[in-house]
Amino acid sequence: MVAKKAVKKLKPKREVKKEPNENKKIKEKLVGKISHFFDKISVAVIELSGNLKVGDKIRIKGNTTNFEQKVESMQIEHKQVKEAKASQGIGLKINSPARVNDLVYIVS
Repeated sequence: MVAKKAVKKLKPKREVKKEPNENKKIKEKLVGKISHFFDKISVAVIELSGNLKVGDKIRIKGNTTNFEQKVESMQIEHKQVKEAKASQGIGLKINSPARVNDLVYIVS
């Protein structure tokens, strides 16, 4: 006598509703690296590898760092600037602590 194998009945898959923004991919472009962080005044010195301007949304990422913020103001040699170019060093007030060598991305 041959034993019959038990057949599992498969349940139909449930559709998972996606959020409207879930289909959009967030684009990040590397624009710099933190070379120093002043923790008492929460200012980062960023060596730029790309252009950055006031109003850009940035993300700072590192081993223990990951946050986004809008660039509200930046300084070069203690003077306010609206735009900075690659190879310049800027001072930027940031909302959370960061570490040296954390990377800075423009988020679009």
